[in-house]
Amino acid sequence: MEWLQVFVLSIVQGLTEFLPISSSAHLILVPELTIWPDQGLAFDVALHVGSLAAVVLYFRRELLGMTRSWLASVSGRGTDSDGRLAWWVLLATIPVGLAGLAFHDTIEVAMRSPLLLASGLIGFGLLLGYADWHGRGNRNEYQLTLKDALLVGIAQALALIPGTSRSGITITVALLLGMSREGAARFSFLMSIPVIVLAGGLEVCNLLLEPQAVDWGALVAGTLLSGISAYLCIHYFLVFIKRIGMQPFVIYRVVFGLWLLWFFW
Repeated sequence: MEWLQVFVLSIVQGLTEFLPISSSAHLILVPELTIWPDQGLAFDVALHVGSLAAVVLYFRRELLGMTRSWLASVSGRGTDSDGRLAWWVLLATIPVGLAGLAFHDTIEVAMRSPLLLASGLIGFGLLLGYADWHGRGNRNEYQLTLKDALLVGIAQALALIPGTSRSGITITVALLLGMSREGAARFSFLMSIPVIVLAGGLEVCNLLLEPQAVDWGALVAGTLLSGISAYLCIHYFLVFIKRIGMQPFVIYRVVFGLWLLWFFW
């Protein structure tokens, strides 16, 4: 791999994994706009490892408290707010896991059209704008109920449709349920941890079935760049939405979707 390809793919993955602008829409453009060869499964795994490390590092204190409380609840010592949040994150992962197993091949083959991609960007972007204007409340991630977690989890399964954006659709539904911008984003980021683990695990299994030469320099660089950009993205995104809100991302999605329609047709 060229070093420019490593840099571009790593930064795109690190930013779009957590911003509500659809990573699939951006990553599909890279081979369209360049002459670079496919980066291979090993590099995809490295990018996922970088994103996972970033979100775990950023939420390390919350995750430590959640893990301790979850283990206490499993052993029958009661459940506090940290323990409940841990349960909600795990339960919210079930719908996307089942949907991924059931429809992965269909989505990969039949739902990659530019029209669907652009429609997802525009349609779900406008829904995010509506939720930010009219549905937003003051609840944080610790005030979610089981019903809330399952609804956000079901919404997360829609992110398998290209152009939807996992963070975008989960934040949208969380806002419609009366969560604050920060609370919705933080819950979405916590939910990303098991999802990235599942996606990365699937890629590792595929990698083991298709041995290929490993460019260790590109893998290490990709992991570091993806991790750094993802960490900075999480931090500044939470600061940004607290002050300004989601509307700039809504405008970006609509403009990007219209540009995709023009680009492919």
